[in-house]
Amino acid sequence: MLVWLCLPAIGAALLLLLLGVFVWLPLPGPFDVVRDLPDDVATVVSIAAGAVLGLIFAGLVDRESLTVRFTMTDVVLTRPGTRRILPRGEVAVAFRDRDQLILLGRTGRELAHEPCHLAKQKLQSAFASYGIAWSDQDPYLEAYRRWVPDLPDLPPSANAVFIARQKALESGDEGDKRELREELGRLGLVVRDQRKRQYWRRVDG
Repeated sequence: MLVWLCLPAIGAALLLLLLGVFVWLPLPGPFDVVRDLPDDVATVVSIAAGAVLGLIFAGLVDRESLTVRFTMTDVVLTRPGTRRILPRGEVAVAFRDRDQLILLGRTGRELAHEPCHLAKQKLQSAFASYGIAWSDQDPYLEAYRRWVPDLPDLPPSANAVFIARQKALESGDEGDKRELREELGRLGLVVRDQRKRQYWRRVDG
């Protein structure tokens, strides 16, 4: 509710402020049109345009918003358009890696990797209250190795997925990045991104 109410209000206020700047600064070209508008019309248009921009931004924020819900048996992760249900008994540890919430199984397998802006302290308290360990960092951080093409330690099928995912990483294709991450998981590998570089480890059993 705060996102949907505050962002349009902030957008309207910012455009109203910019309107005042345009009126006083001697900027040429299209800014003359702004100055020629009647004051009341320019005010209404600025407020409306700012509110619309705020609503668009609120929609983008909401699209990536994550809800974490606990039941007696499951951990349920919900984002608009996606819902993942994980048995609580399979989740060994949870942690935040930058703006991602990651849940690992007892063998180090990645069970979930979701964009998350929820408060770290609230997440830690919630997971702990349901008997799931919380870590301040990835407990397998030292096990990762940087991926480079044609690593002999990886099968050709995994290298092909890494190559495709590197392209998605560089182009910013979030859908492909996510899909190929899950494909690597099916091959027994966990991937971690850092500055458009891929680091990997095996599910260690």
